[in-house]
Amino acid sequence: MEATTTRPGRWLWLTTVALAGAGFALLVAKPLHAQQTAPRQKTESPYFFVKSDEPAVDQLPLKRTEVDVKVSGVIADVTVTQTYRNEGTRPLEARYVFPGSTRAAVSGLNVRLADRLITAQIREKQQARIDYEVAKKEGKTAALLEQHLPNVFQMNVANILPGDDVRVELRYTELLVPQAGSYQFVFPTVVGPRYNSPRSEQRAAAWVAQPTLRAGVAPNTAFAMRVSLDVPLGIKDIRCATHAIDVRKSSEDRHAEVALASGAGPANDRDFVLDWRLAGEKVESGLMLYKGQGDNAENFFLAMVEPPRSVAASTISPRDYIFVVDISGSMHGFPLDTAKVLLERLIGGLRPSDTFNVLLFSGSSKMLAPQSVPASRANIEQALATITNYRGGGNTELIPALKRVYAEPKAENVSRTVVVVTDGYVTVEREAFELVRRNLSKANVFAFGIGISVNRHLMEGLARAGMGEPFIVTDPLQAPAEAARFRRMVESPVLTNVKAAFGGLEVYDVEPQALPDVLGERPVIVFGKWRGEARGRVVIEGQGAGGPFRQELAIDGRMRQDAAALRSLWARHRIARLGDQEALEGGDALKQRITELGLRYGLLTQYTSFIAVDEVVRNPTPQAGTTVDQPQPLPKGVSEQALGQGHALGAEVPSTPEPETLGAIAVALSMLAMLRRRARRRDERRYTA
Repeated sequence: MEATTTRPGRWLWLTTVALAGAGFALLVAKPLHAQQTAPRQKTESPYFFVKSDEPAVDQLPLKRTEVDVKVSGVIADVTVTQTYRNEGTRPLEARYVFPGSTRAAVSGLNVRLADRLITAQIREKQQARIDYEVAKKEGKTAALLEQHLPNVFQMNVANILPGDDVRVELRYTELLVPQAGSYQFVFPTVVGPRYNSPRSEQRAAAWVAQPTLRAGVAPNTAFAMRVSLDVPLGIKDIRCATHAIDVRKSSEDRHAEVALASGAGPANDRDFVLDWRLAGEKVESGLMLYKGQGDNAENFFLAMVEPPRSVAASTISPRDYIFVVDISGSMHGFPLDTAKVLLERLIGGLRPSDTFNVLLFSGSSKMLAPQSVPASRANIEQALATITNYRGGGNTELIPALKRVYAEPKAENVSRTVVVVTDGYVTVEREAFELVRRNLSKANVFAFGIGISVNRHLMEGLARAGMGEPFIVTDPLQAPAEAARFRRMVESPVLTNVKAAFGGLEVYDVEPQALPDVLGERPVIVFGKWRGEARGRVVIEGQGAGGPFRQELAIDGRMRQDAAALRSLWARHRIARLGDQEALEGGDALKQRITELGLRYGLLTQYTSFIAVDEVVRNPTPQAGTTVDQPQPLPKGVSEQALGQGHALGAEVPSTPEPETLGAIAVALSMLAMLRRRARRRDERRYTA
């Protein structure tokens, strides 16, 4: 009987317990990939909004958003009015993170408080923040508009007293670039929840930790949209795939009024996307001028030239395609289902001479094949069958996925195209753009944004850095058309070696400095400034698939010179280019130049902000107030796995076991060993008995 409790037996038992404990420690050591027993800090990720029971505090101060859009030709002037009302009994500061157009030149902010109008001033970002905090502590009502990313803004409104109605009016201008003869205006309504990677420069940004309503909870914020279209040619077609709309057109079809249809349910949980075509198939190309006023005023021009139609190339070199597919928690459900439909078209449309591979990524990543395989029917069907089995879960680790793609070897005589398919709910935009640019010699990049509230800044930036094109697919019905457009682009660029020349017109500060190849049916866009008389010509030349291309635009002194929006649009374009360059070089080497442009042209940038202060001290006890973060709805079609524990947990891509996985295995094996040892002891006792 005593033989079963000898010192070796005790040592075996203690060793088993130690192994089990070590395995359990490994299991919980990485909560992002295993378990999470404590709530994440709000500075790390978005979180579900839980309304406080304190009746004195209005937790939802944003009551209404109204959007008024006036489109004249290819320029949209937009006014966004946010109405804040304090229905509680304590003064409050409202903070609201909201999306914006990636192409917006934000040029003005007004605050209306009762019968007073406060016009905001543009300031250096840190100085504007200091001025705002001082006004808040002094009990003055103030508003601060900041840019976190080109498509993510934040509004702070301080000292909203009980019963106050504060109307904040934001103004911006946007250039509408036609594509294949179709014009589109996009107004984002919700910032999708971001997975905040520790690799991101935004990892400490407080805006990422935005409160989000639970799935199915409609926002209590009213939303109104009005679009007025004025075009030189008749409007052929107006459609909105995202919202139900009411349309009233004039008798000559050159003017239309568009508004959201009543009784259609919540409208501010997805992007508003309005498309229209003009009579005939011709893009509205031409020249726009603005002559400044005053002795030192600047004059601006915009040339928009329609490229030739795409011509099918008779011989197309084989290409290698790597599809980088996001299967993280935010892609669960509708987005991933849409991505699968898209991939069926993209991969299914490859030619037998092409090769391809698919990388699935979330917290980890997995290649479907050790190396690229021929685009045979059998390989395509196997890849699609494997993708179909995934349901979405885990983090969105985009940077490791891209690094793995660029590490894949390829033959020197083969051109490679990387196709990224994601909703873009990450904070590593800058890091991703830099990585793509530094590897441009290895592959070009096309980006497909999946969903109705995607991160367009990421998609457009990836494509711009990778000399490709962004695509936004809001529903499965769009997948075939977008896949076909992708095929046309990669098989034959419409225009290469594009150059702009100016005869008889003195120009300077031309943007872009070098014209990129033209893909698809987008026009060539050239901004710039001019001196002297408005006479001469602009000449665009290049090499098309059907031969040399040349188009000339004459400049006549009788042309209208009142396109004032060109001033802001030119400055916004140059700021965007400097921002791209800064992302490539790292740090903030171009901060001073961007700041100077923002201050000179009165534009919101990453280094300048708008600040409006009412000089009347309205709150004698500002320290008694409170701050509330206005929650946002979960984007329509996005699962709750996109944030909170759902975004952190979820299924990882099967690959080499992680340490915590090995820990779980150790726990199981250790417990099995212990049970087996006890069973042996019982058998020994029975035998000796």
